[in-house]
This record gives sequence, structure tokens and C-alpha cells, in this order.
Amino acid sequence: PWLLILLLGGGITFLLASRFLPFRHLGHALALVSGRYDNPDDPGHINHRKALSAALAGTIGMGNIAGVALAIQIGGPGAIFWMWMTAIIGMATKFFTCSLAVMYRGTDRDGNLQGGPMYVIRAALPKRMHFLAYLFAVVGMIGALPAVQTNQLVQVVRDLVVIEYGWLSAADSAFAFNLSLGISLAVITGLVMLGGLRRIAGVTASMVPGMAMLYMGAAMLAILLNVDRVPAAIMLIFNDAFTGEAAAGGSVLAMILYGVRRGAFSNEAGIGTEALAHGSVKTREPIREGLVAMLGPVIDTLLICTTTAIMILVAGNWQSDSTGVTLTARAFEELLGPAGALVVLICVVCFATTTMFTYSFYGSQCARFFMKSRGARVYQLCYIAFIVLAAVVSMDIAVNFIDTCFALMAIPTMISSLWLAPRVLEAAGDYWQQLKQPQTGGV
Repeated sequence: PWLLILLLGGGITFLLASRFLPFRHLGHALALVSGRYDNPDDPGHINHRKALSAALAGTIGMGNIAGVALAIQIGGPGAIFWMWMTAIIGMATKFFTCSLAVMYRGTDRDGNLQGGPMYVIRAALPKRMHFLAYLFAVVGMIGALPAVQTNQLVQVVRDLVVIEYGWLSAADSAFAFNLSLGISLAVITGLVMLGGLRRIAGVTASMVPGMAMLYMGAAMLAILLNVDRVPAAIMLIFNDAFTGEAAAGGSVLAMILYGVRRGAFSNEAGIGTEALAHGSVKTREPIREGLVAMLGPVIDTLLICTTTAIMILVAGNWQSDSTGVTLTARAFEELLGPAGALVVLICVVCFATTTMFTYSFYGSQCARFFMKSRGARVYQLCYIAFIVLAAVVSMDIAVNFIDTCFALMAIPTMISSLWLAPRVLEAAGDYWQQLKQPQTGGV
């Protein structure tokens, strides 16, 4: 319940304090992503589009495919409504957290410009609160480990390819296969992550938009072919949202909590990970990156998660024995035939790997807060080794492990953002005033 209060209560505070700014300036946010205001001479490492792509690579993935399926199975269809609420107020949360990530950028132990909640806390909060910076960095190093991504990627390849084509029976021990695939993923991830943020951003900027369009296109086709079932699916979400009848245990609070958990894992608003990517953008205007960041929950949760949820409910298999990503794949297969399962397989492979690339950057940034580059390299090697471990552990262990870390990361992120919210509002007022003065060059 405290996480519910922190994320939802804090997000509502941001939304009201900003007078619904995220909804009033979507057009300007899109203009920023288009590159219209980019200046290569600004401090930072990557442009607005690549920063958003890198952040989306971390959020578009297992949260959209496996997380939605888990939300429906455990929390019931009504959990999707609470994922929507988390996303709507998450837009305001991301505006504040990512504006602060640029406003209070700091330097790591090698003297390189960096952004993130730990630098915000160290630069802008009283010294007695600096322990929160170290809390975030420690938990961030653990929370960035790719438990869910690796686990679910191995599961979908095993269930939809290896077992489906008779190379391994469901009764056989899958340990050897899981281990070998985990080692392969570790090698691929290592080749990308050791190239640093620019390589990660370049790879994700190339892969994420195409994969998102493929996934959305296939899901929308499945929905359109069964459009007569859509109204009933939507009504099921709204009806169950306030009764919790389909939730495990039949508890409304349990359903709300699980919807918020899955929503937080999906769009990461208020967790602080997104600020690590957006804090590296090339800009002198913090408000710009806050506006770009608020597009994340729209794309991630309101579009992709909603499409996945409607498709699963339309397929009618959400109460089957399949779990996580396999449930989503079976829904695609039910509505589109074998081609649907193939789309999920391709998208899961791409989404999971790009998420692992981005999360390796998040964890490395937290490590750099404590150590110089050599220490961060040690963390990266541990990250690669963890991919192999995550490939062979159970799904429940992976989900609970990451949920716990994300909850702890939200504490320093939300406390610092609520504390410094007046400074963001003041900076936003100045930004809009300058934007209205093109004769002086504007911003």
C-alpha cells in the first residue's frame, strides 16, 4: 500500500501542481523528438530522439508482453484499468523526474557529465538526505539486473520453438537448453553494452521503432478481425476494476496493487531508471527533456499495453494454464494463426535484448556513482554473468526480485522529486515565456 500512495499520490500531486501540463503540451513534445530543437553543441551525450528510444527500449518489452498477461491472470482484467491510471499520472511524474535529471546533472568519479536521481539528490537536497542517493544507486545496480527479460525470453523460445517442434518435450528437463541460451544472450549483450551509451542508443534507436510498429500492427490486425468482441473486452476491464472478482483472492486492493506494480514495471514512471537515460541528453533546457520523457507512458502503456490486453481478452484464453509471455503468444496464435506466434517470438527477442542493453546502462550508471570506470566494468561483467543465472531460475523468483528493487528505487526518486517540484514549475514558467519570444532567439 505504501508504494500505491507514493506513486499514485505523488503522481496526482505532480499532475495537479502542473495544471495538467503533460496533456497541454504534447504537440511541443513531439516537435522536440523530431529534432527541430536539437543543438549538437549542447552538453550531453545523445539527442532527444535517441534518449527517448533508449528509455523506451527499457520500458517496451516484457512489461508490455509478459507483464500485461501476468496482470490479467493474477490481478484480473480490472488490473489493466489501474495500469492506465498509473500511466496517465506517470506522464506528469516523468516530466518532473526527467526535468530534474537534466537540471541537476553531476559528474561521476571520472569527471564525466551524468544525470539521474542520485545526482539530483546530491546536488539539490540537504546533506542529511544524501543517504537516499546511495540507496538509489545500490538498489539500482541490483534492480537493473535482467531477471525478467532473460527469464521470459528463454521461456518463449523454449515453449514456442523447441517444445513446439518436438526438439524437447514438456516433460524433459529444460535446464541444459535454458543454460545454453542464457550463455548466448550473455555474449550478445556483452558485445553491445561494453560499447557504452552511444552504441546502446544507436542499436535501440534502430530496433525499437520497427519492432514496436510490427507488434502494434499485428495486434491491431488481430483486434480488427475480431472487432465484434472488443466492446465486451473493454466492459470486462471496467466492470472488474472496482469489484476485483477475477483477481486472485477476490480482493479489490490486491487487484489495484498488482495493476500499479505492473504499470510501474511497464512504464517505470517514478522509479528513476528513466531519468538515467534522459539525463544524458544533449540540451541546456531541462524542461525540454521532461516534455520528451512524458511521451514514454503514452507509447508504452496507453498504446502497447492496452493493445496487448484487449487482444488477450478478445482471444478468451486469459484463464488458461499458460503464463506470462506464453499466454500472450497463445492469444496471438488463437487470433492470427502460426504467423501470430511468430510475430510475438520476433518481438520478444528484440524487445528483451534491447531492454537488457538499456538496463546494463542503468546499472553501470549506478555503479559509476560509487566507482570509477574500472569498477563499472566489474559491474558489467557481473551483469553478463547474471543473464546466465536468470535463464535458469523460476519466473516467480525473477518477478518478485525485480518488483522489490523497483519499489525501493521509487523511494528516493519520488521524495527528491516532490521536494524539488517547485523548482521544476518555476523553470517551466521561464521556458514558456522564452518560447513566446522568437525575436530574441527563443529557446
